[in-house]
Parts: sequence; C-alpha cells; structure tokens
Amino acid sequence: MRTRKKCLTYSYMRMYCGGMARAATTSDAFNAVAEPRRRAILNYLALQERPVGEIVDLMGLEQPSVSKHLRVLLEVGLVHVRRDGRRMLYRTNAEAIRPLHEWTETFERYWRHQLSRVKERAERKSNASNDAGADFNPRRKNDLDSNKN
Repeated sequence: MRTRKKCLTYSYMRMYCGGMARAATTSDAFNAVAEPRRRAILNYLALQERPVGEIVDLMGLEQPSVSKHLRVLLEVGLVHVRRDGRRMLYRTNAEAIRPLHEWTETFERYWRHQLSRVKERAERKSNASNDAGADFNPRRKNDLDSNKN
C-alpha cells in the first residue's frame, strides 16, 4: 500500500470542488480573457489586423500555441478572421469586447471616485499649510545659499 504524501496544494486543502465542473474557456468572453496571453494577443490586435506569423513573432510562442489561443478568441467572438490567399488575418471584434468594457467600467468609476477623494484630501492639506499664518515663511533657494557663508 502506497502512502500519499500530504502536500499543501489546493486539492489537499479542499479548495477544489470535485463535483463542480470548471467553465470552458470558450463558454464566454470573460473565461477567454482570463488567460494573460490571450489578453496580450487582443492588445496586439487592437491596433490593426495581423497575420498569425506576426503574432507568433511578437509573443515569442510556438505557432500551434498562438493558433490555439486565437481559436479560443474566435469561438467566443472576440476576434474575426479573414483569409488573404494562404494567410489568415485576425482582428478584434470591438462589439464582442463591449461586455468586458462595461463590466470593468464599474471598477473604473470606483477608482476614479477613490482618486478624487485622495486629491481632495491632498488639496485640503495643502490649503491648511498655506493658511498656517502670515509668519510662515518657507525658505527660498537664495536664503540657503546665504547661510553657507
């Protein structure tokens, strides 16, 4: 009988639910862009239509790997493909990316609100230090030079 070595893995800690299937990467745009290389491909394609070879060169991945990622992006509709002779040219589908943009907009509003609060706090501090009194005289560069002699 073999004894199992206890390791601190997710399965050992019961963080994986064996009865629940993981969503397929092609089930929706959110699952497709969960993979960082697919997001990088989308970023690259956002500027213009590109052939697979250029994407391979940019990503530094093997061609079959890039093709696999492109297939996933194509199946969920995030990219379009057209044939130009023997080349396959890929481009983003902005309309399919809209749900991702709308979802992230929620967080953008949150961070914009947080940044405006930080700005307001900094301005209040700045105004408070400016109102410290008429006798508050910050040193100027020339004052420091005269003290050296």
